[in-house]
Amino acid sequence: MARKRILAAAALAVSGALLLSGCSGDWSDWFGGGPPQVREEFPYTKEGRIFQDTGQDNEMRFSITGLERTGEYTVMYYEVSYPEGFTGANRNLSMAHTLVDSVTGRVWREYFDADGLKYGSVSPNGDGLYPVHDGVTNEYRRYFPRLPDEVEQVTFVGSGLGAMTGIPVQDVEEERADPQDPNGPDHLTVDDPPADGENLVFENRRPGEDAVAEEGAVESFVDSEIASTTRDGDTETISLHSDVMFEFDEYELTSQAEGVVRQAAASLAANVDPDDPAITVIGHTDGKGTDAYNQTLSEKRAETVRDLLVEEIGDDYTYEVEGRGSKEPIAREGGPDDEQARARNRRVEFSYTVTRPGEDDVEEEDQSVDGGLGVADRHVNWPAPFSDDPGGTAASTERDGVRLDVYPLVRDGAYVIGTVELTNTGDEAVLPDMGGLEQKVAGGPEQFSEGSLGGFQLLEPETGLVRYVAQMNFGDGRYDGFAEEVYRLQPGNTYQVVAVFPAPGKDVEELDMRAGPFGVLEDVPVEG
Repeated sequence: MARKRILAAAALAVSGALLLSGCSGDWSDWFGGGPPQVREEFPYTKEGRIFQDTGQDNEMRFSITGLERTGEYTVMYYEVSYPEGFTGANRNLSMAHTLVDSVTGRVWREYFDADGLKYGSVSPNGDGLYPVHDGVTNEYRRYFPRLPDEVEQVTFVGSGLGAMTGIPVQDVEEERADPQDPNGPDHLTVDDPPADGENLVFENRRPGEDAVAEEGAVESFVDSEIASTTRDGDTETISLHSDVMFEFDEYELTSQAEGVVRQAAASLAANVDPDDPAITVIGHTDGKGTDAYNQTLSEKRAETVRDLLVEEIGDDYTYEVEGRGSKEPIAREGGPDDEQARARNRRVEFSYTVTRPGEDDVEEEDQSVDGGLGVADRHVNWPAPFSDDPGGTAASTERDGVRLDVYPLVRDGAYVIGTVELTNTGDEAVLPDMGGLEQKVAGGPEQFSEGSLGGFQLLEPETGLVRYVAQMNFGDGRYDGFAEEVYRLQPGNTYQVVAVFPAPGKDVEELDMRAGPFGVLEDVPVEG
């Protein structure tokens, strides 16, 4: 049985090119009417242009032909073909293959061996690369950790073609038999293709004792002028901005702050897991002042907030108080946004455990807490049904020869999927300026601003809430953005990329999208 632990080395995330590794939904039943009907028949297919490391960005057809849960593993079967011709060794620049339970936010990645090679279909050259021929379909299988029994469908990312939602998990006693006559090693060069209509198949290798696979959770961030909330699996942290709470160098609450703490208390009472009623109150300061002074100030501020919290929700909870001074900043100080960064770092946090929702809880999980903090409201929908059609364009803009088209946002469990399309309208290849960290909100958290689409946020004008691109947390400081990277755009080519955000309430029908240097695109519909 393979072991599941954190894979420290970066995973190879390549899947199918020459010498490469590797029904629209019905929204009417959502929010109270039960889950949308799952189409059990495979395959699930998407087509589109992908980024290659050589710039030969080709159209690819990617089909998931099965997702089986055995007693030991989850096995994904898929096929890849390229209808357009290209030459040489290429790598698909997509993120690693990842399965996501969009209701709970749990994520799983493939098993690798100690040399960083994937288990499943064996590379004929032993280097993780596979032969690909024009118009020929390659068949692959990959192994993931066994999904929990309650997970009935997942979202798949990692093909380079966006998110594939609503993929059903099939329970089987045994996985499919190994290929009988693997022909992949017989057709390694472009001048030796298989016969017409013949697929390329490869020897199979099951996970061994050295197998490792990353498992983690989606971490999301919702912000407002007075507070923010970070959710990481079943851990939730509400952060109150200290400049709203305290006068300079003081630890007594302002009159405005008392109201904010009472709002936080209402959210805590609704969100804390009754089976684990521990609340940790943590004080933080900025980097000014001595370590000893900051430590004392942070402790006193946390104690003051704890006392009002107990007054509001009682002593049925276990309270812990910590002061961490300036040791854990969430924004980098000393830069051009130093004032805003220091203000962000001065904060009081509540950290606690929440119950992970299951599909039986979906209807109850989309609710706001009366009198609570909007950033702490929990919104969980049914998983999105599969669709290979992003719908009509909701908004468009152009900058420096690159057109940005935004499609309607799609609710998927606790998240919304934002699909954007980038088109190079010029005559030369271009690496577009997407903003990334340079476009982060002044004083905003760098962790949720990294990557090509890190400068993108969803804005809720009526409430002032800001939703950042989610991260996948694999532990030990290992994070991946829940968004695809943008690479050099070839002239005349169009590419679809996705970013995933925490979901708004069911009454929210439109959001504005802050699209980095492309500006703000207003009134993007939210479907589902």
